[in-house]
Amino acid sequence: MNPLIFREYDIRGIVGEDLDESTAKLIGQAYGTYAKRLGAVKVALGRDGRLSGPVLEPAVCEGIISTGISVLRLGMVPTPVLYYVATTGNVGGGLQITGSHNPPNYNGFKGMVGDDTLHGPHIQELYRIIQMNDFETGKGTVATLNPLAQYGDDLAGRLHPSRKLKVVLDAGNGVGGMTAVPLLKRLGCEVIELFTDVDGNFPNHGADPTVPANMVDLQKAVVQHHAEFGIGLDGDGDRIGIVDETGGLLYGDRILMIFARQVLQENPGAAILGEVKCSNLLYEDIAKHDGRPIMWKTGHSLIKAKMKEEHVKLAGEMSGHMFFADRFYGFDDATYAAGRFVEVVAASKVPTSQLLADVPKTFSTPEIRIDCPDSVKFKIIEKAQTAFKLTYNVIDIDGARIVFPDGWGLVRASNTQPVLVMRFEAQTEKRLQEIRDLVEKPIQLWIEESGK
Repeated sequence: MNPLIFREYDIRGIVGEDLDESTAKLIGQAYGTYAKRLGAVKVALGRDGRLSGPVLEPAVCEGIISTGISVLRLGMVPTPVLYYVATTGNVGGGLQITGSHNPPNYNGFKGMVGDDTLHGPHIQELYRIIQMNDFETGKGTVATLNPLAQYGDDLAGRLHPSRKLKVVLDAGNGVGGMTAVPLLKRLGCEVIELFTDVDGNFPNHGADPTVPANMVDLQKAVVQHHAEFGIGLDGDGDRIGIVDETGGLLYGDRILMIFARQVLQENPGAAILGEVKCSNLLYEDIAKHDGRPIMWKTGHSLIKAKMKEEHVKLAGEMSGHMFFADRFYGFDDATYAAGRFVEVVAASKVPTSQLLADVPKTFSTPEIRIDCPDSVKFKIIEKAQTAFKLTYNVIDIDGARIVFPDGWGLVRASNTQPVLVMRFEAQTEKRLQEIRDLVEKPIQLWIEESGK
């Protein structure tokens, strides 16, 4: 078994190379063993719309019940629905089979035991259990549940937009449309649907709203239909992208800034958490609106753990994971986030593009992803931290965020793909390029040297 599929906050690999029915069963056995040792008796099991899901899911289920843990099969559901059942149902955790935003030939697993999302050492413990053949045994039972109606009722009862809106929704042929379309309609929205049919081939574009090329169809549709904004979803429905009424893209930190202002109106002094790729403007705006800004590591499970520790009301990532502990359960759910955005826009006296008109202008890049083998990417980051600290102020909670008086640059290792992720921000375009060159050129050189 390839140890590199056991990543920082989930398990993910290529179907046929890293994942097949036998590995899926072993992962089910390891998860069932881990959950049983923490006191779980029954867990939920779901899958996204990937073509390999119906093959892997029975094998995972067989593995779990072989440990004596019973399984509640949800079938094909967005990841947040699995989180919902694991959080509110009479179960001791949940496992979602999902490749998230990765290409169609990938799949993987996101898990919870109790209230905790598995990450870091928990995921490595699953690998250890497999390596040591250290499995619990027993005879669990299997039942099925369709939770979509209860989930939809719960969310609709928490959201109260003040007027009806016209919106465009692009589900990218992932599973998010299963929940987002019905909810938006219940909130009174006129919904123009793009690619809401589930298709694991992802024939129209990748299901990743952080990639600008994946948002082109949504941008065109928002302008064409004179919609108030557009929503893009990722493959398993836990990440959101927003397009304003002019077709402009809102990065994750600006979406979080908009949500933070709404949350802080109702919860003055609340802690709001962003991750290391977010703009300085986010943290300054949170403080300006009487919030307590926290910068933390990238990664949905790492953020959820930090939220509990710091009693955070709202958190978000550049990738579009939005975590509401305000009027919600604290997990990342793009359908709920879409409903909250409807509330914000419905209550606003200005269009979506003007919601942050008072924020100072800076120049920034989107996420820049550079191919780097999994086997060397963390070594490159260690080298970057050491080298840049000799001259600059470096925040090293996740990669290296090099801080300048007039901007910053970040390089960190992706925990889901064989890439390094970079982002840059500065007060002028000229300075942005200078900072980017200063950081990017040595990184490229180190990657080249590692391949020799």
